[in-house]
Amino acid sequence: MSPLRTTIAGGAARAAGGLSRLAGRGGTSLPGKVLLRGDPRAIERLGARLAHGSAVISATNGKTTTAALAAGILERHGERLVHNRAGANMAGGVAAALLHGDGELGLFEVDEFWLDQVVGALRPRATLLGNLFRDQLDRYGELETIADRWAAVAAGGAAGRLVLNADDPSVADLGRDHADALLYGIEDDSVALAEMQHASDATHCRRCGAPYDYEVHHLGHLGRYRCPRCGARRPDPHVRASAIELHGFDGSRFTLGLPDGEAEVAFPLPGLYNLYNALGAAALAHALGVPLATIAAGLEEGQAAFGRGERVAVAGAEALILLVKNPAGANGVLQTLAREAGPLRLLAVLNDQIADGRDVSWIWDADFDLLAGRVAQVTCSGTRAPEMALRLKYAGVPVERIAVEPDLARALDAAAAGAAGGRLYALPTYTAMLALRELLVARGAAEDSFA
Repeated sequence: MSPLRTTIAGGAARAAGGLSRLAGRGGTSLPGKVLLRGDPRAIERLGARLAHGSAVISATNGKTTTAALAAGILERHGERLVHNRAGANMAGGVAAALLHGDGELGLFEVDEFWLDQVVGALRPRATLLGNLFRDQLDRYGELETIADRWAAVAAGGAAGRLVLNADDPSVADLGRDHADALLYGIEDDSVALAEMQHASDATHCRRCGAPYDYEVHHLGHLGRYRCPRCGARRPDPHVRASAIELHGFDGSRFTLGLPDGEAEVAFPLPGLYNLYNALGAAALAHALGVPLATIAAGLEEGQAAFGRGERVAVAGAEALILLVKNPAGANGVLQTLAREAGPLRLLAVLNDQIADGRDVSWIWDADFDLLAGRVAQVTCSGTRAPEMALRLKYAGVPVERIAVEPDLARALDAAAAGAAGGRLYALPTYTAMLALRELLVARGAAEDSFA
């Protein structure tokens, strides 16, 4: 394949993308798929043109938000980015971003299953690996399947500097043979959970198979751990958050520590789960040479990625859209909701399309019980609305407070009417979030994420 082949394939890809957008289908991945069909080495060829190289972000949970935060920091630093902002994170989405982009530094979030292919093609300066939680088992298999693929990426030499979550044992272990790995984590026991959550995945040592002993639990299996058999332990992080104050959906305050100093940060995104995203973005920016002051200022101006803490006005209510797609992610949202004062009004939208995972049994591992006594009204919608209603019933929500409306538009209207003058918390799965946003865009309440 030659550069000329890339140019010809690129022309066909741009035409396909234009037609897709005219048809109202967004066009974020299709051009890249066409491009890669015409030139399988297009990512490698186009990536090589980036004057400042590239960086890659992958995680089961939070990669879109982490990438958005990192983009804000890097742009503040003066970088012109080529970035898959709309979240199309398989090879086609990365190829499309490269095809259409005009910048010097590539910043790409990458689906965890596609990481090896994209990293092998881009050979980035740094690769951030945020977490590994159980997700879409019917598509990707057990967690160990992804962990093994990531281990091969880490050992392969193409990933650049590894930026790793020290609090996730499956991720931190990838840095054992990399002296320059940059690790991040939470150093504040005041925000720890009383006990390990049921939805915890990496509970056994990857080196010897023994169960970890945990001193501190933060989210799922994230925390401070040690293997009693072989001595493997959570490494000390180079990038850390301490003195944490959680303020529910109004964000948090914390002290950001880097190898070259500390800064106080007022962070606008909610929950401990987003604090991990902030630390990941800060660590990646540090690995790329961004100074502490710029990183701190970028985090303070951080904005939620679409559908992930996004706020919109709907029929007299403020709707907060909170993506939930697996037990760990749902529990991060539910823990933050449990800190809110007063009764809660919810719109819970459960879909079972391919991008969600056909198996929705994960909802039984999410701690909806945390909200049982707090729910004033919940409207259940989506392709599996009855299952969500049943889960909430067994979580202890009184049945008279649960409504089932499979039609999303009618469900949104009913939920917003019940929350008029207050706040509505929308908890959609991935395709449900896209459908909800499409509805809100059509009503003029949200901006098109594909514009």
